[in-house]
Amino acid sequence: MLEQRPLAPRILRIFGFGFLALAITALAGGIWGALLVANLRTGPAVPWAVAVMAPLLWLMWNYLAEKGWPRSTSDVRRRYLRANPGPLATYVWSFAAGGLAVVALAGYWIVFSQLVKMPPNVIPGLTGYPPLTLGLVVLMASLIAPFIEEAAFRGYFQVVLERDFRAPLAVVITSIFFAVAHLNHGIVWPKILVYFPVGVTFGATAYLTNSYLPAIPPHMFGDLVFFLFVWPHDAARKQVWDSGPDSWFWIHVAQSVVFTVFALWAFMQLAKRPRLSGT
Repeated sequence: MLEQRPLAPRILRIFGFGFLALAITALAGGIWGALLVANLRTGPAVPWAVAVMAPLLWLMWNYLAEKGWPRSTSDVRRRYLRANPGPLATYVWSFAAGGLAVVALAGYWIVFSQLVKMPPNVIPGLTGYPPLTLGLVVLMASLIAPFIEEAAFRGYFQVVLERDFRAPLAVVITSIFFAVAHLNHGIVWPKILVYFPVGVTFGATAYLTNSYLPAIPPHMFGDLVFFLFVWPHDAARKQVWDSGPDSWFWIHVAQSVVFTVFALWAFMQLAKRPRLSGT
């Protein structure tokens, strides 16, 4: 049941836990970025950065869950993470809803990039490196964001907000901070218009299931889709205003609309399932 509390403390919690979520994601991203740069400079043939980051990611996740010092905060960390396990059907519907939304958002990204010139989202300096290194780097990158961002935003941050605000507002607030966390990709409105609904997609998944875990697989799928199929082609996209819309532009418009409808239907099916019990 929603707790009625004074507004000022609730506002403080928004910014306090919002900045905590940003700090958690920045820490994980900063460590991974430093390891990757060092790896590529010293010897890219051996992807040792992945081998180092994997146990660090595991340690970070376990600390956020409940492990580690101080033990007095273990119970609080476990409740804030909201890692409630559930039946396979819940994960299937969560992946269906999130995956369909990802396909729709990929279409929106491509359409927006042809309407507004924006800096491409590419991983700089990776061309020409061994395929094994590239594959493992992309795989690790697609693991770090889902586990850490979901824990920080849809776990810690959203769990706190759901106690102070109604669920739709809690999801909107966390999605705003989630979009802010990606401003390093460029401060342009088309990107924000994609990152915000990405946050809404995973925030709604976490609320409807009462767990941050079901949002991880579609988040991983989304990162792989954008890493492999969307961002590598950003720089080559032609502006509609220069050459006119071609058939692919209209195909991506249709993709966006059709998969949005499918995603909304899947989320309605997910909402009919019982929420997972918390601990």
